[in-house]
Amino acid sequence: MLDFSVYLITDAALCARLGLVETVAAALRGGVTAVQLRDKQATDAELIEQGRALKGLLTGTSVPLIVNDRLEVAAAIDADGLHLGQSDTSVAEARDCLGADAILGLSLQTREQLEAPELSLVDYLGVGPVFATVTKPDHSAPLGFDGLAAICAMSPLPVVAIGGLSAEHAAPVWSAGSVGMAVVSAICAASDPEQATREIAEAFTIARLGSADADANSL
Repeated sequence: MLDFSVYLITDAALCARLGLVETVAAALRGGVTAVQLRDKQATDAELIEQGRALKGLLTGTSVPLIVNDRLEVAAAIDADGLHLGQSDTSVAEARDCLGADAILGLSLQTREQLEAPELSLVDYLGVGPVFATVTKPDHSAPLGFDGLAAICAMSPLPVVAIGGLSAEHAAPVWSAGSVGMAVVSAICAASDPEQATREIAEAFTIARLGSADADANSL
């Protein structure tokens, strides 16, 4: 089963101090469970180079490499999957190109978007932003935890929350019904990405265990 509890989305500018590969390597040591390669400014050739480096780093681990938006890049580096926005390549085209085993994610901001027929071809949803975030200035209005919970309650697919999240938000993200949290700045901009990742992973584990204990005590 896929583990999206600590889902790192890369930002080349924020990773510049250590470098992209070393930042992801640090996150890997800290317990990251999924990595999405995202760089809106890079050319396909530049992104393929980055992707091959990350693919080499993650090969042999249980951590999947997912490419944001660029279908051709995902195919070229044999990525584990692709994450699409509402206005990106169609889900059907991505599934046809990458095959049945590829992990496909889709960004979603409203409950109405849950009615789209292509959701049958998707493995998980990225829902947000929960809070406003500078890493994606063109984002839609923040959902807050109540908005996130409303979508999670209706979603037929696992939900990964995104948007201004850090370790302190693990409990409300889990309580809202999300299986994980996607983070950018909280890891990429951290002075110690390994420790930052570890704190997020530990916080999410505590949230899950606390919920399981509460359920057991209610029986």
